[in-house]
Amino acid sequence: MIRVLVAPDKFKGSLSAPGVAEAVATGVRSVLGAVPADGRPGCEVVCLPMADGGEGTAGCFAAAGFTPRTVPVTGPLGVPVDAPFYRRGRAAFVELADAAGLALCGTRRSPLDATTSGVGELVRAAIHDGADHVYLGVGGSASTDGGIGLLAALGGRFLDRDGYDLLPGGGGLDELGTVDLTGVRRSTDGVAFTLVADVDSALLGPTGAARVFAAQKGATPQDVDRLERGLARLVDVAATTYGPEYREAAHRPGAGAAGGVGYALLAALGAEYRSGIEVVKELVGFDAYARSADVLVTGEGRVDEQTLRGKVVAGVAQTARALDKRLLVVSGRCDLPAETLTELGVEGAVALLELEPDVRTCMADAPVLLERAGALLAQRHLIGAAPEPGVPVAG
Repeated sequence: MIRVLVAPDKFKGSLSAPGVAEAVATGVRSVLGAVPADGRPGCEVVCLPMADGGEGTAGCFAAAGFTPRTVPVTGPLGVPVDAPFYRRGRAAFVELADAAGLALCGTRRSPLDATTSGVGELVRAAIHDGADHVYLGVGGSASTDGGIGLLAALGGRFLDRDGYDLLPGGGGLDELGTVDLTGVRRSTDGVAFTLVADVDSALLGPTGAARVFAAQKGATPQDVDRLERGLARLVDVAATTYGPEYREAAHRPGAGAAGGVGYALLAALGAEYRSGIEVVKELVGFDAYARSADVLVTGEGRVDEQTLRGKVVAGVAQTARALDKRLLVVSGRCDLPAETLTELGVEGAVALLELEPDVRTCMADAPVLLERAGALLAQRHLIGAAPEPGVPVAG
């Protein structure tokens, strides 16, 4: 009997993590069988969907026993939305994408005006509900406002050079004159914060919030320059007002997450930065599941250099190496060379683009292709059978 743990992330824009896990598991079962038969060893397959702090992380918190509670908040473009926070004991989880996510904007993009106010409103509601430890998953943001919307919802004041409140969004940050966090400190006194992120970049510079991520939120090159200046201005004013630690925080891992929300959490709320995959592994008891398995199967939509910086595949690989477990990977696309996969401890991999070269078809037919990929991994690596004629298999 082979015990297989299937623990993938979502395939963004195509299929949720539970959907990916079930499709791959179905493929594995189709080859190995649920009970011994015809000389095949049989298998026990367990699905454990994962996340890395980006969109979809809330599902892992829900699976870990956190209960959703929905409240009306301000959406990224100012339109009210109903968004949940999640409670368990004294802890709460807030997923930024539920209140300020790019998906809430539809086809409209407003990179200079989009706000994180609704995220702060969710945090405020969680605190009023009794939480004294708030985890914030910050993937999928529509905004590059440096987290001022979040902080304003918690009582912060951000005034322009003439003493007027800044308009929502990051577009006016280059006119920032005053930062007042008195109300934030009062409203969050006694509350601990954890920044749960899949991005470890700093706030400013070529790998920061504006330069790397603003374009995908609709920003033009001119907008990117303006947002970069605004974020730099936020750091300057905050550091002048509250001390050099506010400048140092801009360079810390995670400060650039979610358009600078990471910076607001680290600098103003004293948050601890933690890799999202490590938090999720801890909450769902991943290591215990992994110990009882013979083979781990993980995956994500695209396996590339970003994978190595705290994504699900790298996190699962870390556990596989520590426990000396075999590791297989499925992806939509794999851009890492074979030697890098080997260094991660990957025994075999299948990318959907190897099975279907058209990206749109891959996304539309992901469940069928993932089932096929699971079967191919099982054939090649779990029973040693040859793959189907004409079907390429990586690994």
